[in-house]
Amino acid sequence: MEILWFLIGMCMLVAVAAPFVRRRRSGGIRLVAPGSPDAADPDTYGFVRQEQLDVRLPGPDQDLLDVLDVVQRSQDWRAASQLLAGTPKEGEVRWQRVQAFAGAASLELRQAPGVGGAWLRKWRSEAPKDAGAAQVHAEFLVQQAWRTSAAGADDFRIILEEARAACGEAALLAPGDPVPYIVELAVARGLGYPHEEFDQLWAKVIDRAPQHMGAHLAALQYWCEKWHGSRQEADHFATTAAARAPQGSLLAALPLFAVDEHVPDVVLSPSFFSGEVVSRAVEGALFAVHSARADDPVLAHARHLLVSYLVQSERWGEAMQQFVHVDGYVGALPWTRAEDPAAAYAVARALAVAGYEANGGSPATLSH
Repeated sequence: MEILWFLIGMCMLVAVAAPFVRRRRSGGIRLVAPGSPDAADPDTYGFVRQEQLDVRLPGPDQDLLDVLDVVQRSQDWRAASQLLAGTPKEGEVRWQRVQAFAGAASLELRQAPGVGGAWLRKWRSEAPKDAGAAQVHAEFLVQQAWRTSAAGADDFRIILEEARAACGEAALLAPGDPVPYIVELAVARGLGYPHEEFDQLWAKVIDRAPQHMGAHLAALQYWCEKWHGSRQEADHFATTAAARAPQGSLLAALPLFAVDEHVPDVVLSPSFFSGEVVSRAVEGALFAVHSARADDPVLAHARHLLVSYLVQSERWGEAMQQFVHVDGYVGALPWTRAEDPAAAYAVARALAVAGYEANGGSPATLSH
């Protein structure tokens, strides 16, 4: 009987640990060593329950959530148009809202093939000169390509070619807006633009928004080894951008995103996340989030990736401080890589709580 219970216990352990080993399914958390602390209860810290975590956004944007609710309930696009029209084109928020509207329409279509996302189609047809509609439509096509097709497949390329044309139309409707060109960065990655053509596209982006973090994250993907560059090119792109970033810019966190793109799928060495390369990138990201404005719209993105590395480095106290800031939202890397982003986030958070308490921490010692 003891052996039976032992085998049952080992099966349960494997079931819990399995998500940590497969990077793309786990949201980036990797099993780095045996003997990790048992998960403690996050509820005692006032953290949001797993089933209540918002998987749509990296952080709060109540105006967007209110409008999404209206649009999806009424299938009337006008509220979305008004919100984007009132969102400054130079900043990060417009790009995030375009992504959110496109993602909502894409998810609707996936849940109800042929009819879902009808409000976006109506928006595009009834307001053909609406720059916001054109941008959301272009981003929608990009997301459809990446979500529904294998990279390199015929239908993948067909959808991305359509997205490329949509980006061009969106750019004509809003000449000074960087968003159409940022959307095209994902097209460039999928279609494999030659480096010279990509550089020309990138020049259009930085002419309009030289410090745009979302644009840099999209461009970094192109330069990664699995696409059209190398680890050295991706690292150079990230470190150069970080070095040129003004005080308070979250571009200082970009090297951590570059490191994350090239971490092996399975990490067996317990010292990997305390090594020089990872530690340097983590310290840069910590500096970036501590220096950034509290209302920086990209701050949550940086904190989410940072907290996953703090957990894997067993820097429990620092991880808990970041969880305090981001808790409630999981719509960001690394969690969005997982099949269940909320579950991936909740496991990492529980490990941080357990590690924090194992080293003397408690709700009373955690500052909010």
